[in-house]
This record gives sequence, C-alpha cells and structure tokens, in this order.
Amino acid sequence: MEMRWFLSKIQDDFRGGKINLEKTQRLLEKLDIRCSYIHVKQIFKTSDYPVVLSLENHCSPAQQEIMADNLQTTFGESLLSDMLADFPDTLPSPEALKFKVLVKNKKIGTLKETHDRKGSDKRGDNQDKETGVKKLPGVMLFKKKKTRKLKIALALSDLVIYTKAEKFKSFQHSRLYQQFNENNSIGETQARKLSKLRVHEFIFHTRKFITRIYPKATRADSSNFNPQEFWNIGCQMVALNFQTPGLPMDLQNGKFLDNGGSGYILKPHFLRESESYFNPSDIKESMPITLTIRLISGIQLPLTHSSSNKGDTLVIIEVFGVPNDQMKQQTRVIKKNAFSPRWNETFTFIIHVPELALIRFVVESQSLIAGNEFLGQYTLPLLCMNKGYRRVPLFSRMGESLEPASLFVYVWYVR
Repeated sequence: MEMRWFLSKIQDDFRGGKINLEKTQRLLEKLDIRCSYIHVKQIFKTSDYPVVLSLENHCSPAQQEIMADNLQTTFGESLLSDMLADFPDTLPSPEALKFKVLVKNKKIGTLKETHDRKGSDKRGDNQDKETGVKKLPGVMLFKKKKTRKLKIALALSDLVIYTKAEKFKSFQHSRLYQQFNENNSIGETQARKLSKLRVHEFIFHTRKFITRIYPKATRADSSNFNPQEFWNIGCQMVALNFQTPGLPMDLQNGKFLDNGGSGYILKPHFLRESESYFNPSDIKESMPITLTIRLISGIQLPLTHSSSNKGDTLVIIEVFGVPNDQMKQQTRVIKKNAFSPRWNETFTFIIHVPELALIRFVVESQSLIAGNEFLGQYTLPLLCMNKGYRRVPLFSRMGESLEPASLFVYVWYVR
C-alpha cells in the first residue's frame, strides 16, 4: 500500500510541475527499486510466446507520452504497435505473436484508426474517456451520477492493440457491443457469483473474450483464492499474488507444466466449442478415467524443524478439478523414518473431467501437538502423468527444488 501511495503522490507532483524525471529516479532509488530497463532477451528466456504488459495507469497525459516513448525504446520491434495483417478482426494465436510484447491498457478508437495514424506525430493529442456506472432511468435519485474522466494520451493508446482493457458490464452487453480485442477484468467475488448463477453465459463469454480474474481488495495480506474454480469455466487470466506461497501458487505452477511452462495452454475442446453446454458443477456426459497410484516409498525426505530424519511421515494425494472430482486420500504414518519410508499403498480415483484435473502430492510430518508440518509437494496435470514406475520430485513451500527428496510411485489409468 505504501508503494502504491508513493507512485500516486509522484503523479500529483508531476501535474504541479514540481519535480522532474531525474528527481523521480532518485526518489525511487531511495526505495531500493530497480529502475534499469528490462532486457528483451531475458523476457523470452523461458518461453517464445507473447508477454502481456498490464499497466496500472494513473499518470497524466504528459507522463503517458513519456511511458509510450520508454516502451518503444525499451522493447523496440518486439513491442506490438499495429495489428497483424492476417488478423485485422480476430485475435491472433500465441504462435502468431511469438517474441511480441502486448500492452494492456485503456484505448481510444478502433484498430483501423490506430493503423491509419501509424507514423504520424501524436504528441499532445489526448482524449477523455468517461468511466463510471450508468444509472437506470425512471426514478429520480438525490445524488447525481458520478462520472470520472480519464485523460488518455494518444501515443500510449495506440500501443494497445489486441489487449484493450474494457470494464465488464454484463454478459448481454458484451454479446451486443464488445469488440474482439477488448479484455475484461472481473473481481473474484463477482466472478464467483456469476459462475454459479450464469455459468453457461460465463463460459460462452470466455470463448470469445480474454477474461481476467483478480483477487478481491479485502485480501490485504496478499492471500490467494483457488484458481481452479475459474479455470473450470475457461477464464484465460487468473491473477494471483505471486509473492504468497501456498496451495493456489502450487496449482498455478503445476497447471502450466502442461506445455513446458510456456505460459499458454490450449483449453479443452468443451470450453472452446460454441455448441458445448459444459457445466463444471453438473457433469451429465463424461468419459471418466480410473486413476490408480501405488505409493511405494520416499527418498531422503526433507528434514523437519527439529533437523531429525526420524520424523513420522505421511503422504496426501489430492485431486483438483471440477467439484465432483475434488478428493484426497492419505497414507498411513511411517514412524521415525524420513530418510527412506516405505508405504506400499494403492489409491484409486474416479475422475470425470481429466482434462481439468491436477494431481498434488503433499508430504507431511505428523505432530499431534502442533499439527502436521509441511515438508514438500509436487503438482502436475493428470494427463501429463506417464504410466509405469515414476519418480515424483518435491518442492518447498516457496517453490524451490528439494533435490534429491522425492517419492517413488507406480501410475496406471484407464478410460
């Protein structure tokens, strides 16, 4: 919150002409914030697929023009500043946008207007965009409708191509008026309510438009929601507080193992087809998988806080997916052996929608007084699991490898 207030304060000072960029640089450095430019090659070190740069923009038009200049200088040809010739009225695939940086922000006008202005001088050209909730006609209210005019610099607006931020109003409004390049952000509370009351409309919406779900404002401790419930209805961007470890981040990291950590996963066919009537809470037709996991043993499991390899160890196997598939089973406790415990136990799961299912292995040390202590975990998509004898690596709560700690399992499934 302090960081957000300070940037807002700098914005106000800029408007009054009190400080310049050089002074701002020094102020930011006092807060120990790195102000160096990002090297483009580092952005695409892990994946060739496009990066969406979402701007939390509260700057004046003059500063937005500086932002636009900095973006163009930093990213150069990697910055997507015009629509692709083959995609004038449809969203390109990630394959078509390889090595591209996309800016997500408010935008004025259409993509054609942006294309026609290509190469012209846009400095000093700003437009107002009204934001606010419109009141329904009929009943006179004591308070007048409040509107806020956000000034947008044309130079920054024209850098927004396929990721235009547009306030979500209703599914009906989106069907009638929303353009293919407009993206919505919906708070988790509203999204959860809509997913229960209008699930088919929600899934239809995510077939046509990129939809981002973000944590509610009351999460002052940077806690996270379970992202699985929004993946189940096809939401493309499920925003989490990455600084907070735990189950939601384990699911996030495991989910994107499905495509080698590239950041993009093709949604299951029933979340893409227009004639599909999929409802994660009411599965009527499915081809379930019977998953069998024989948990054989553990190898050099992490030490507890007591630094003893004589801990009482157990393993929990959890399934995350549609509501009917979510379940967990637990091994017996192996007393005083965390170095090489042997369970030799077999677990069976019936999973109705395997395309959305994640399997999570959690290793704990039993404590009857203070509660079980987390030792390590590993999460991966069900359909990424290979059959046969497998080694399951373990990661810490912070997502760091605990090599050589692992589990030895035998996996089999039939459909």
